[in-house]
Amino acid sequence: MGRALRKTAGVMGAGAGAVALLGLGYAGITWYRYGKVGRGGRRNHLVDRFIPKYEVREVHQTRVEAPADVTFGVAHELDLRRSTIVRAMFTGRELLMGGEHAKREHPPGFLAEVLSLGWRILAEEPGRELVFGAVTQPWHADVEFRGLEPEEFTAFNDPGYAKIVWTFAVDPAGPRASVFRTETRVVTTDPESRSRFRRYWSVFSPGILLIRYETLRLVKREAERVASATPPLSKVSLAGQEVP
Repeated sequence: MGRALRKTAGVMGAGAGAVALLGLGYAGITWYRYGKVGRGGRRNHLVDRFIPKYEVREVHQTRVEAPADVTFGVAHELDLRRSTIVRAMFTGRELLMGGEHAKREHPPGFLAEVLSLGWRILAEEPGRELVFGAVTQPWHADVEFRGLEPEEFTAFNDPGYAKIVWTFAVDPAGPRASVFRTETRVVTTDPESRSRFRRYWSVFSPGILLIRYETLRLVKREAERVASATPPLSKVSLAGQEVP
């Protein structure tokens, strides 16, 4: 029995060590690659207005079998706090950073939640895309987001901050399909902030990116559920006549 327990403990210890090594390896690679962002791919001119040059750029998307307006509406009202994964990521950050547990009320709906945190809408294409922005110091345990007016955000260069812009957008892909995408860009305002954010991103980017993937999954699932409950119109009534 004792031998079996020692063997099990050894296996678990080896597994934990492997996970730790993988984590350190990821952090090291991320730290090394920081700022080495490719400039290719599709450009987003709405985001280019606010952060044309960046240190971090992440783009994620998923195809959704639902019309664009349905997908956009679902993303607008999504409640991320209902996700076990998202709650775990926020709790993990609080534990690692030593921050206080947030006891405030969370308004229903994704947009209301984001705005209540301090983010500001910088630009939008109605029914298709929203661009959010804030200046912040995410390397602090109890992070605060400071939203600014679009022109003020563009000109902001006070030392000690990271400027972050992110979007959610929906592109039509046919009458009953769409592509939901999100993009995040970050630039810092001075060398010390760059160094601090670089360390922060090296450690916490896996959790941040996991939240992005979870957002894509939840929007896709809910939009397709709503679309499947709303059959497409096969006939249109025109002046009392049914037109096939």
